Amino acid sequence: MCRILKVSRSGFYEYLNRKKSKRTIENEALYEIIKDIFEEHKGRYGARRIQLVLEKINIKANHKRIAKIMNKNGLVARGTRKVYPAYPKVKPYEEKENILNQVFEAKEKNKIWVGDITYIKTKNGFLYLSVFIDIFSRKVTGWAMDTRIRSGLVLSSLTQAIGRENPNPGLIVHTDRGSQYTCRNFQSSLVACGFKHSMSRRGNPYDNAVIESFYRTLKRELVKGANYDNPEQARLDIFKYIETYYNSKRIHSALGYLSPDDFDSKNS
Repeated sequence: MCRILKVSRSGFYEYLNRKKSKRTIENEALYEIIKDIFEEHKGRYGARRIQLVLEKINIKANHKRIAKIMNKNGLVARGTRKVYPAYPKVKPYEEKENILNQVFEAKEKNKIWVGDITYIKTKNGFLYLSVFIDIFSRKVTGWAMDTRIRSGLVLSSLTQAIGRENPNPGLIVHTDRGSQYTCRNFQSSLVACGFKHSMSRRGNPYDNAVIESFYRTLKRELVKGANYDNPEQARLDIFKYIETYYNSKRIHSALGYLSPDDFDSKNS
């Protein structure tokens, strides 16, 4: 191979044993921090905003350097006009109408569900949480957690919600355009149940404001300051929050200061 490529063997082996430069090591460490900030803000922050966040934690980095690291690792902020060639292309999918159009109202339960995924950072990795919420009662109808983000995560939360609520065909399920929701398995499950899929517009978090609000509440009331050692510790805490507190006890201003379960019972 060296002979064909006209490279000296000694030079090739020297390259294999070459140590990483200080700049490379710094960039690798900086990438992990940039990635955390990028994921925390759900892809909404570009290089300049990430630079400001880094400055707050006393890390100095030029925005061009941040942009180069993001480009190399496929981190593209939502709504950006620049197309990075290194960013992996997503498979085409059938776009669905935004049926809700930011009108988060339902006259009965199990008429509209909204779903999304968030992540919880621990000292030993991330835990991903998928949730479905009923617009009528703000009740968490189904949830699932995993250390990997894949289609099975949202399918598990959807299956749990269906098993608990037994909704009729015609239910509207609103999500964003993430690959977990546009994949064949999720789409087939909706069709088999006779559900209608509604999708948020690209890069518009306000189209799914109810679930965004739930995640903000969960992180403010439970996750903030918890400093979980591992995903299992976070998993147990979130299970208790949803099952023994949020649905059954936590009062909600949009429900006349009733809990989701109490509102459900009162309006059944």
